[in-house]
Amino acid sequence: MIRVSIIENDKFLCETLKVVLNAKDDVEVLSFHLTAEEALDVLPELRPEIVLVDIDLGLKRMNGIEAITRLKPLLPETQFMILTIFEDHQKVFDALSAGALGYVLKSDKPEKIINAIHDLHEGGSPMSPSIARKIVLSMGTDQQADPAQAALLTSREKEVLNLISKRRIEKEVAAELAISVKTVKAHISNMYNKLQVRTRVEALNKYFGRG
Repeated sequence: MIRVSIIENDKFLCETLKVVLNAKDDVEVLSFHLTAEEALDVLPELRPEIVLVDIDLGLKRMNGIEAITRLKPLLPETQFMILTIFEDHQKVFDALSAGALGYVLKSDKPEKIINAIHDLHEGGSPMSPSIARKIVLSMGTDQQADPAQAALLTSREKEVLNLISKRRIEKEVAAELAISVKTVKAHISNMYNKLQVRTRVEALNKYFGRG
């Protein structure tokens, strides 16, 4: 059972998502929160596996990106996915840099959102197609590793990171390199430690010298 919580200031949408997700045999909505402040008080005790987060949570309220930044240290095993209307590339990168591992749009069909939850739970980084395209276009096609960062990694770790940059999920990386998913996870953990980062986006930005 995938345990999910929702941070979203539209109560009707929260109720709708709860009904849709709870209709699935392998998903359980533990809670929904209309403000980030409320989520910060409650989620550390509930410890959901996945949290869906909207970016805009209302005027004079903590936004979803800041909420992820604050919740990550309290919930190191929890995965965060943005669910929003915003498609501009700066918000996408801000959210991913804060620690979100997925970014889907409210305009996506319910089944796509459910599939994104499953994908995230299985080690993927789900993106709405339009968001994935923005990321690819912003990254460009000719990526060169920063020599100083590349020197920190083993050849195998570089192979793993290069495949991640092509949006391969852990299972695909394992199959392509003929290693186990557990070994892929170990390589990713080692890379994070060596590059002193916490997320895949941060690792890619640092490795390719993008800040």
